[in-house]
Amino acid sequence: MKHKPKNITKGDWDAVESPPLSDEMLSRMKPVRSGHTGIPARLRGPQNTSVKVPISIRLSPDVIGFFKSQGRGWQTKINNVLHEYIRSHD
Repeated sequence: MKHKPKNITKGDWDAVESPPLSDEMLSRMKPVRSGHTGIPARLRGPQNTSVKVPISIRLSPDVIGFFKSQGRGWQTKINNVLHEYIRSHD
């Protein structure tokens, strides 16, 4: 695993000593499913119908920079600003 999961403390992460796998160990490895046939197939639940339409739009670099600097959800914030514009111009 390249990155530490958020639910594990740095101390716990650093305390784990995992030796590299030898060629012999790698040659004995098998998929888990081959030894445990009772594991059900991974299924996704029912998907919601998308309410948004994907488009391509050209915006000024400063506009994109402003919203991206706000972090995750920047596209939703742009959508909210456009909704507010619609409401104010009815």
